[in-house]
Amino acid sequence: MPDSQPQPQPPSNPPGSSAASVLLCGARLTDGRTVDVRLGGGRIEAVGTAGSLAPAARTVATRVDLRGYLLLPAPAEPHAHGDTALSAEEPGPVSYAPEDVQRRATEAALLQLGHGATAVRAHVRVGDVQGLGALGAVLQARRSLRELAELTTVAVPRLLTGVAGADGLAMLRDAVKMGASVVGGCPDLDPDPTGYVEALLEVASEHGCPVDLHTDAADPARLSRLAAMAGGLRPGVAIGPCAALTRFPAEAVGRVADQLAAAGVTVVCLPQGGCGGTDRQGTAPVRLLRAAGVRVAAGSGALRDVANPVGRGDPLEAAYLLASAHGLRPEDAYDAVSAAARAVLGLPEVRVEAGFPAELLAVRGDRLTGALSLAYSRIVVHRGRVVARTSAVREYCNSAVAAELGLPRQGRGELS
Repeated sequence: MPDSQPQPQPPSNPPGSSAASVLLCGARLTDGRTVDVRLGGGRIEAVGTAGSLAPAARTVATRVDLRGYLLLPAPAEPHAHGDTALSAEEPGPVSYAPEDVQRRATEAALLQLGHGATAVRAHVRVGDVQGLGALGAVLQARRSLRELAELTTVAVPRLLTGVAGADGLAMLRDAVKMGASVVGGCPDLDPDPTGYVEALLEVASEHGCPVDLHTDAADPARLSRLAAMAGGLRPGVAIGPCAALTRFPAEAVGRVADQLAAAGVTVVCLPQGGCGGTDRQGTAPVRLLRAAGVRVAAGSGALRDVANPVGRGDPLEAAYLLASAHGLRPEDAYDAVSAAARAVLGLPEVRVEAGFPAELLAVRGDRLTGALSLAYSRIVVHRGRVVARTSAVREYCNSAVAAELGLPRQGRGELS
């Protein structure tokens, strides 16, 4: 069926992109076609049958052999915690020294980039003992990663109401002026959750910022009020992980889901585990929410911090869990970590078609089901440039059964 939406036109040379072209050769698409894809200026310039595309005339193209790989729009990470990531094994309390936060945030973003996430939204605590130091460190990590991945920050104050919340509100405004692009927080932790949301929405409206809230959603009535307050706010509101919604009858959740859908609120679930901003583990009722028209994205949550010391930060694992444990079709599960996640971050849509951003992930395999099941080898493209590779080799020792069945051997070494 032809797409009725207008197709984006590639700019001549967007800022930060390379002028050299890249030719991806022999990639498999989810519709079964095997194609070559030419990239240039940070965009997909052309998609043609394998062997049909020549390098761009202006430069000698870098050729990347993608035979045996499935080519997908790159995932994005809508819910990370850059300031506490990779801190689970640190002795004593988590260090918020700027150099430690910057190191952890940078390493975490690179780990997630290796998994395929070319854009990451990191929630960062502001106020209390952290002040604005942790935010400054994550913003510095963002600058150091500029050519590799997009790292955006959410300022997360603890309290916003009453006398105790006055400092948090001032700190939140300072955080936005400093460079935080999203305002967020945990209304469940404030004595006045409704007042917290009102204050947050006011700051967001003042600065034209998106809103991203942590909530267990243990009170459906409160969630309904949040939806009513957030309705129509631009550029948008996301909430998550909403795991407590699974405790309520489907009818009650359905009413809340209808309100969230009408308000345009996105739910960001965390199928790999929770995070420090919430108490309840588990995953929101994604099928029910999607059936009501709620946009559902999936994030990673804690990445090896005290909330989840074994967190992987892998979008494909999140998609795998949505498909295997929560009944989503593989296509819908991958959409939650790619198209829906990018929409939460305010990023343009990606398709493997001419004119779209060259934000791509190649995974060894020929079908999406296999990619979600055994996604070991990956090649990541950001702004039209290969920025990360992960290679896994599977070998079997020499045996009669291996020879008889023709088991796959990706390496040449001999196993004893």
